[in-house]
Amino acid sequence: MARQELARFLRGRRERLRPADVGLPADERRRTPGLRREEVADLAHMSVDYYTRLEQARGPRPSPRILDALADALRLTPAERIHLFQLAGTGPTPPAGPVRRVRPHVAGLLHRIPGTAAIVTDAAYDVVAWNPLAHALLGDLGTEPNLARRRFLGRHYESSSAEQFGHIVVSRLRRAAHRYPRDEALGRLLADLRAGSEEFTRIWDADPVHDPGHRTKVVDHPRAGRLHLNCDVLAIPGDDQQVVFVTADPGTPSERALRHLLAT
Repeated sequence: MARQELARFLRGRRERLRPADVGLPADERRRTPGLRREEVADLAHMSVDYYTRLEQARGPRPSPRILDALADALRLTPAERIHLFQLAGTGPTPPAGPVRRVRPHVAGLLHRIPGTAAIVTDAAYDVVAWNPLAHALLGDLGTEPNLARRRFLGRHYESSSAEQFGHIVVSRLRRAAHRYPRDEALGRLLADLRAGSEEFTRIWDADPVHDPGHRTKVVDHPRAGRLHLNCDVLAIPGDDQQVVFVTADPGTPSERALRHLLAT
């Protein structure tokens, strides 16, 4: 039964993918949906015969290395990857690192919310997508996209919630360090923060625990002046990312200031 469920899962994910999803050219001659078995085998660096036997529930139990390769080839989400390992009767290997790409529908969402500054952050607090108002509010995100570096090592605007945000950052980075122990970029970030900020080290050693939620803060912005802002967070569990929405109450001077900031 376990082999059959694994075979059905692999077949279903293969048939769901389009060539463009994995960087392959479109082929109008395809008679069935999804990728061909040989294409998945090539992406996973295994023989077509071995992959075919897995889909036909005739293959041996795949090793963690094979499962990792299949998860990458089939573009599985973190939740699907865990499910794949469970079907194969083994525990998943730790992910290599945080997801640093943004799904197109999430990126599109940022531009459909008027009057809202919106960003997407990965598990290491890199801003991986943003809309124009967020760029105007937060400055050049392309030069320094990591909010943890901004908070503890670089320039950040004076804010009534700076201390609280510092604890939120450390709590999230602690969780990321546990989930992605092999990620070199995350390791360098944590080393830089420890070396450059006594405050970061003090908070890290206190092991804070915070969940994303609603916050209000007062920010002294160099161009827009004093702003009273709301921050709300939408979690994207499958990619271990967060969408942060920054708004001002309707009809307030802060809302007018945000509109002016975007227009200038």
